[in-house]
Amino acid sequence: MAFGAAPVNAGSSGRILEPAEWADAGIPLLRSPREVVSGLFSRHDPSPATAVVAVLDPEERLLASASFGPSGPGRRIGRGMAAGLADGWYARNALLSHLRRVIPHDLRRRSPVRTAVLLYCRTGGEAWTEEDGAWMWGLRDACTLHGLRCGAYITLTPQGWNVLGEGRGGRSPQALGDDLREARTPPGPSRTSAGGSAVPLRWTAAR
Repeated sequence: MAFGAAPVNAGSSGRILEPAEWADAGIPLLRSPREVVSGLFSRHDPSPATAVVAVLDPEERLLASASFGPSGPGRRIGRGMAAGLADGWYARNALLSHLRRVIPHDLRRRSPVRTAVLLYCRTGGEAWTEEDGAWMWGLRDACTLHGLRCGAYITLTPQGWNVLGEGRGGRSPQALGDDLREARTPPGPSRTSAGGSAVPLRWTAAR
């Protein structure tokens, strides 16, 4: 496996991958995308603008995962997207930071054996956007720098979930706004850090 920075398609907005480029990248197909999506949704319960990155073994068993949003460690991404700048550089740095927290790198292997997938929860429709392109660029580059195989990019929208480039998806689970989430979930105690502030991200390591 050759390591190095992924080629840059700066376009008009930043480092992104378009659907045709993603299709040419040879991204491996998920054998059971519904199970992967349902498992990550159950573990992280993402709201819009939340990213969930997960590492799978060759049998598609979950090894580790992390979620983050624009109000926490992903705030630089959120500011950039809000300003209309879809740039995979921010996405790559955030993904790489969280991968390093939850699982050791595989850079010493001659070829990757573990696969990283990304589930991104957002508003809007299922069609590709430049924001998706930035996450795709970031995922591919982060995988290269962490010695992982680049896997599927999955969007979770109000219409349901969709594996970009594969034409596979479903109506449930789906992205829910704060009002619908509150109606669905009974109130409970907030998870807090040692300083007493709310913790906006979740890290998990499957065993």
